[in-house]
Amino acid sequence: MIRKLHHSAYRCRDSEETRRFYEDFPGLSLAGTLEIKETKSGRKTGTLHTFYELGDGSYLAFFEAPDMPFEFKQQHDYDLHIALEVDEPALHSMLARGRDKGIDTRGISDHGFIRSIYFRDPNGYVIELTAKMPEHARAMDPATNGARAKLDAWQAVKLRDAMART
Repeated sequence: MIRKLHHSAYRCRDSEETRRFYEDFPGLSLAGTLEIKETKSGRKTGTLHTFYELGDGSYLAFFEAPDMPFEFKQQHDYDLHIALEVDEPALHSMLARGRDKGIDTRGISDHGFIRSIYFRDPNGYVIELTAKMPEHARAMDPATNGARAKLDAWQAVKLRDAMART
């Protein structure tokens, strides 16, 4: 049985630039590093894997792998974003802090069950800070929110539209 997220990992351009951003702006502490000199398949490499600790003991992690090509680009929210939970007062203070530091910061967006702000890290990833609203538990309860029925309806419309195109 899966218990919780240990870490979620992404590529980074520069480990020090990434550390400065994540320690200095959202306040995540560098908790660990792992230097990888050889992959499990035997390929020689020079890769650094860094871990930043979240309040629940999970980690946001990055790989700096200069010997492996990677296309860094500004991600669209729908393509890739990292959502981190904060409380409501932190949401407001981080919004002001991001704007004061000149970081591309958007928000506050009200999604009905969460409120969010968005900013970009130096690697182009969209970082979402989100605060739960009182409706959160009800909105995320599959026993009452109709999540499966909504997914099934979505799939049915896609199938119908695909059939209409043929």
